[in-house]
Amino acid sequence: MNFREITDIFRDNDNFLILTHKSPDGDTLGTGFALCYFLRDMGKKANVVNSDSFPQRYAFMYEDYQPQEFDPEYVIAVDIADPQLIGSSLAQFQQPGTVDLCIDHHVSNKEFAKLTYVDANASASALIMYQLFKYTGREISDLTAKCLYTGIATDTGCFKYENTTPQAHIACAELMAYNIDFAAVNRKMFDVKSRARLAVEQAVTSKMEYFFGGQCSMIVLTTRMIEECGVDPAEFDGLASIPLQVEGVKIGITVKQRHENVYKISVRTTEDTDASEFCRRFGGGGHIRASGCEIHGDLETVKAKLLEGVRELGFDD
Repeated sequence: MNFREITDIFRDNDNFLILTHKSPDGDTLGTGFALCYFLRDMGKKANVVNSDSFPQRYAFMYEDYQPQEFDPEYVIAVDIADPQLIGSSLAQFQQPGTVDLCIDHHVSNKEFAKLTYVDANASASALIMYQLFKYTGREISDLTAKCLYTGIATDTGCFKYENTTPQAHIACAELMAYNIDFAAVNRKMFDVKSRARLAVEQAVTSKMEYFFGGQCSMIVLTTRMIEECGVDPAEFDGLASIPLQVEGVKIGITVKQRHENVYKISVRTTEDTDASEFCRRFGGGGHIRASGCEIHGDLETVKAKLLEGVRELGFDD
């Protein structure tokens, strides 16, 4: 696909449903709401949906958003590489042929939609969306700009991750010209933490484990720990970066319990290790330095599988 074809889709359809991935982050929501506002400004009807609802920490993107009444005519998934990431509450869209278009930046995209636009070199899906909006020549609102900026900033870790590109910097420099209070966005996304979040960090770091001579670190977050800390799911954003912050660590693994015997795995790596390759061993994927997967089993079995996977990458004691 190309931008001209996507622009034709926007022009030729009227009622759009925009899907964002479960456990939503700043990129999927920033991309989704930016697209929603852009389409509405075109005179179209558009809604954003999420299997897990919209976290409060991103309320500045949707506080004035109101769902519109219509029967969806065209379904667009944003920042979703795998239909399973759509979530159980929207399971009807996990079926083949139910999503019309997917716009994404993950190299592991499974091309589940009828049409797919993937740019694996883009720092964020929000960057693709901004470039698409520029291609159309249409003006965007301040709120749309804020959503796009948030998506790019969060997926690049405030421009410190390896996926940060010159294009990401240029786009955000242009978006800063809008009335978006980017400093407030960055403070909220990267500096401010609730007491519950700090309690979570204290709990997981105090029990962090090291393997393979300190080259691998692992933190575990169980449902019991989550309940004891009383933390909102959105508070987990950025938690996966903690294991890699330790000196000497080349692969950091975060194990988060979703349900009984179901664990979400987040992997972060240095330049020596391909996180996406590692997660593909378990049916997942993502980016070279940041990827994820889901493993079923009791905690000790899950940890053993992960450590065996690390060993197969060439790590030893």
